[in-house]
Amino acid sequence: MEDTTYNVKFWKTSVYRGKRKTTHTVRWELDGKEWRAPFGTKALADAFRSELVSAARRGKAFSLATGRPLSHQSGASTVNWYDFAVQFADAQWHRTGGNNRKVTAKALMTTTVALLRTPPTTFRPVDVRTALREFAFNTRRREDAPPEVATILKWVERSTLSMAAWEDPAKVEEVLRAVDSKLDGTRAAASSVKRNRRVLNVAMEHAVKHRILRANPLPKGRGAAPKTSSAVDKRSLLNPEQAARLLGWVRRRPRGGNRLHAFFATMYYAGSRPEEVVAMGVADIRLPERDAEDQWCELLFHTAQPEVGKNWTDDGEIHEERGLKGRASDDTRVVPGHPSLTRILREHIKAEELKPGDLLFQGEKSGILAGSVIRRAWRSARVAVLTPEELASPLGRRVYDLRHTCLTNWLNDGIPPAQVAEWAGNSVPVLLAIYARCISGQLGDLKQRILARGDLPELPEG
Repeated sequence: MEDTTYNVKFWKTSVYRGKRKTTHTVRWELDGKEWRAPFGTKALADAFRSELVSAARRGKAFSLATGRPLSHQSGASTVNWYDFAVQFADAQWHRTGGNNRKVTAKALMTTTVALLRTPPTTFRPVDVRTALREFAFNTRRREDAPPEVATILKWVERSTLSMAAWEDPAKVEEVLRAVDSKLDGTRAAASSVKRNRRVLNVAMEHAVKHRILRANPLPKGRGAAPKTSSAVDKRSLLNPEQAARLLGWVRRRPRGGNRLHAFFATMYYAGSRPEEVVAMGVADIRLPERDAEDQWCELLFHTAQPEVGKNWTDDGEIHEERGLKGRASDDTRVVPGHPSLTRILREHIKAEELKPGDLLFQGEKSGILAGSVIRRAWRSARVAVLTPEELASPLGRRVYDLRHTCLTNWLNDGIPPAQVAEWAGNSVPVLLAIYARCISGQLGDLKQRILARGDLPELPEG
């Protein structure tokens, strides 16, 4: 039940006359806390104040969360935030993939902690956060929550404010500050802030759609969320010598080196995403005959297997099978493979004794190659090969930087952006937004093209 009071006091409407406009502010007090409501005209302010006074005279309760009489509120005061968040998480679960489910759960967890009436004292804060993120907002695991977790969630449900909290602008700002911050109180990364704000906006629209809130209370327009850049960091790109050293070290790795070398080479030469490469089958590679003059191969991408964790998939598997990113579920993409990649894949298929129906890159137990194995091998290669200065820099810090390097090389080689976008599985605007700053080596040719047009013609004087 929402906290209410009958202890209401009214103050004289204040008037501020600025250079451009005059503001009339209605002021009143609930249990010692002052509330304000600004209006552009005296008539509007007087009408609003009259409504408040009339409600108080009729013995109507006022909400301590919104400052308004309960009779003036939407249905928000009758809906508990925690109950709404659980219902919203379930609605999102059935229409999103594993990674989006995790992002939603994390954003709802942070928001719920910010909407508690009092901080937890009986339970450790970390246990409350874990219970919310891993069970309350996980549709598949909620019913299987251990007894100690269920106890925490019952306390959270009792201790959470109602949806009317979103009708208080000051409370909304407080919640957004919490969502935009890390546990130590410092500002979170702009990308994290943007993801969390996106989740909350969808949640608020869900509340409006179901007539819990009258309008989306989150700020809109410029400044509502921090600006983020999708451009790749040029310092993360590998030059040919660095790529050769890293891939060479992986190939010499005693355990699974040849397999991982072929995996990384596919990303470097074909610009594919990791989740696309792990999903490839032997039948998805079209290799030319050994004695063919043209030794370019073709790679067919049609499926992705992102690693999202067994707690966030419908079937409990670590990987989630889906179509290619940003494309229809049954769409495909054909990418040419460099002759060097042809040789590497041919040797890999022969050494692993793979058949057409097999996965191209398998784990040790013939299943999907684990992301932890891929990342561990790449980290080890960087430590073994790079100089201390290179190791401390963003150079090749992520496996994904192999894709970034490939796409940048294609653009620098003069391949039209439309063709690169097709091979990469991006749109042209997205491709240029990410890689335009990394295009180099073409300035001399571009200058010659400009000079070839000639200058202004000489005109006769007079």
